[in-house]
Amino acid sequence: MTCQAAKPKIKPYKMADGEGLYLEVTPNGTKFWRLKYRLHGKEKRISIGAYPTVSIADARRAKEEIKREIKVGIDPVLKRLQAAQMQALNQQLDFKSMALEWYGKQIPLWKPKHADIIKHRFEKYVFPSLGSFPLADIKPLMMLSCLQKIEKTAPDLSRRMKAVCSHVFKYAIATGRAESDPTYGLGAAMKKFKRGHYASISVDEFPEFLACLTNYQDRVHRQTFLALNLLLLTFVRTCELVEARWEEINFEKAMWVIPAERMKMNLPHIVPLSRQSLAIFRELEELNANREFIFPGYYNPRKPMCKNTMLVAIKRMGYNGKMTGHGFRSLALGIVKEKLGYSHEVADRQLAHVPKSSVDRAYDRAQFLPQRTKMMQDYADYIDAVALQALNKDNSDKAFSFHSPMVFCSHV
Repeated sequence: MTCQAAKPKIKPYKMADGEGLYLEVTPNGTKFWRLKYRLHGKEKRISIGAYPTVSIADARRAKEEIKREIKVGIDPVLKRLQAAQMQALNQQLDFKSMALEWYGKQIPLWKPKHADIIKHRFEKYVFPSLGSFPLADIKPLMMLSCLQKIEKTAPDLSRRMKAVCSHVFKYAIATGRAESDPTYGLGAAMKKFKRGHYASISVDEFPEFLACLTNYQDRVHRQTFLALNLLLLTFVRTCELVEARWEEINFEKAMWVIPAERMKMNLPHIVPLSRQSLAIFRELEELNANREFIFPGYYNPRKPMCKNTMLVAIKRMGYNGKMTGHGFRSLALGIVKEKLGYSHEVADRQLAHVPKSSVDRAYDRAQFLPQRTKMMQDYADYIDAVALQALNKDNSDKAFSFHSPMVFCSHV
């Protein structure tokens, strides 16, 4: 009642409530709760709010909370100032700025090519919709709308971008500049996507494919034909082949050492070279010995050949949707296991796969290099034998009965 009845005067005056809390009445009639306190030997004041919006009970509760902070050395004025500055910073910090800050932290951990892809995806798919919004203003529905635009043409990419955006928000939360991740739970509202395997012919279809490849050599550039054969003989990924440099090939040891920075798992990889593979590299040496890349580009020799060149050749052979560059790896795995009897562990190492478990990676250091060297030669000889079988079949209508794979290996 006293607070309600207080009338303004010519000068401001105070009405004490006790323990430093008082109501200040100004000449224009407004009333403010203020608290006087001492910290580190200095007297200070802090405003609690205007009466009657802040009641006397509210003011007393605020006084008790502030006094508890003072006891542990927290200056309530400084705390309030910092909170205001942080709120202003959060309002100014838009998603694009935070995403680029997070991106800058990741660059040392990524390959340059992967870093370029992530930045391109941000600029193309996310920044136009959300880049200028403050983090606090981005709600799940806004995030979902952005992802659904991507989802119309690229369902797999939309889920990848959801994960990348989630990393940005988690980084913001960890650095105290966001309180929630609006991507959380959005997977339930997105289209179900099942990632398929790369197209590959079966082991039984291999003889027909090999015959087709052999007959196709007169209709394709020699370098492309040799690249397809090396892709078949070496188990490597398409990008690992087309970006190969001469310095990686050791003709004396019959080894191809791919450096870690060019490998998917960032580990150097050894490819034992069969006699057939070495012969192809020798021919390529005559074609491109003065080039940095073993497979230089046709229009710009200072850059590697485009990996899509081989994919186009496979399509023109009549295997569109049936075979891919990556499919050679699946095919090779099937042949060495089914036809040549090699264990999955040996073949898997030649594919440059590593154990999925971090514990397994720590303890399983086996490289199986001697076994892999023998396997690669057996595999190349098997391909020659299949090619010969296909040639004999073309020259004769009679069925050709081939030796069992294990007997064939024992004669190598």
